[in-house]
Amino acid sequence: MKTTENQTAANSSVISPDELHDVIQSALTAHGASPENAHIQAANLVEGELRGHASHGIRRLRVLIERMRNGLIDPNAAPELTWIAPAVLRIDGKRGFGPVVAQRAIDEAVARAEETGIALAAISNSSHIGMLAPYVEAIAQRGLVALLLTTSEALVHAWGGRKATVGTNPIGLGVPSQGEPLVLDMSTASVSMGKVIDYAATGRPLPEGWAVDSFGRPTSDGRAAVDGGAISPFGGPKGYALGIALEAMVGVLTATAFGTEVVGTLDTELPATKGDLLICVSLERLGLLGMLPLLEQYFDEVRQTGVAAPVDIPGDRARRARDAHLANGIRIDREVWLRALAYAEGTLAHD
Repeated sequence: MKTTENQTAANSSVISPDELHDVIQSALTAHGASPENAHIQAANLVEGELRGHASHGIRRLRVLIERMRNGLIDPNAAPELTWIAPAVLRIDGKRGFGPVVAQRAIDEAVARAEETGIALAAISNSSHIGMLAPYVEAIAQRGLVALLLTTSEALVHAWGGRKATVGTNPIGLGVPSQGEPLVLDMSTASVSMGKVIDYAATGRPLPEGWAVDSFGRPTSDGRAAVDGGAISPFGGPKGYALGIALEAMVGVLTATAFGTEVVGTLDTELPATKGDLLICVSLERLGLLGMLPLLEQYFDEVRQTGVAAPVDIPGDRARRARDAHLANGIRIDREVWLRALAYAEGTLAHD
C-alpha cells in the first residue's frame, strides 16, 4: 500500500482548485473560447475533480480541445431557445460547450418554473455537460426540485444481450431540504468504461458483474471487455430497464439519437448526437415549502440508522470530498497536468 501511495505521489501533483481553473480557462481561451464561456466550462471540469470524479475532470480537456480544433465544438456559440409551450423550452445548442448551454437552460427553466410551477427544457446539438450533480444541487439550493437526464454512447449491454446497445445514461436529481439538499448523480452502468480501461491497462482482473466479452459471457478480462465486449448494467435487469427507459424518454423528448447512433462525447471526430433533458419544479409556486422541515427530519432519522457511523444521504460524500479538496488541493496526474499547461501556453499540437 505504501509503495502504491509513493508511486501515485511521484506521478502526480497537488494543484489548488483556483490554479486548476485558471489553467483550464487559459487552455480554452488559447483555442478561441471567450473568457466567459471558458470560465463556465473550466468550472465544470474543476467540479468533477472537487467531487472526486476525475473521469469528469481535467482528463476531458484533451477531447474538448481536439473537438474545438476539428470544428465539432463552437466555443462561442449562442444557443437558440424556443418556448414551444408555456412550460416547455426547446434548445438548439449550436454545437456549443455543454455546460454553457446547460446553464442557459437552467436559468430559463428556473425562471419559468417560478411562474408556472414546472418547466421542461429539451436540449439537442450540444456538447458533453459533465457531472450532473453541480447542476441539480444549484437548482435545489434555489428551492426547486431538479431532474436532469442525458444520453451517452452505447457502452452497456442489454440484459441477456452480448453487444453494447444502451448508454450509461446518468440521472441527476436534486431535492431541497432545510439543510443540504439531496443530490443524486448516478449512471445506469455497473462501472465506468474509464475504470475498465484502467484495469485492462494494468492487467488487473475485473470484479464479477462489471462486464461481458464479445460473446456476451461474463468476463474478468478487461481487454476482452474493451475489445468488442460491453459494460454490464447495474443491478442486472433492473439497471438495464432503467437505462433503456431513460434513453427512450430523453431521445424522444429532445429529438436526438438512440443507442449506437449516440456519439460525440468521447471521440474527437463526430458531431455530438446525444440529448439532455431538464425538469424543474418550484416548491414555492406549488405551496410546498412547508414539506422541507419534514424532509430534513426524515434525512436525520435515516442518517442515525448507521451501525458504526452516520448513514450518508446522496450528496453527503461528494460534499465532504469537495470540502477536503478545497482545503488541501487536488491530486492531478502529472502527464495530464503537463498537457494542460502546454495547451494553455499554445505549445501542444494535435495529439
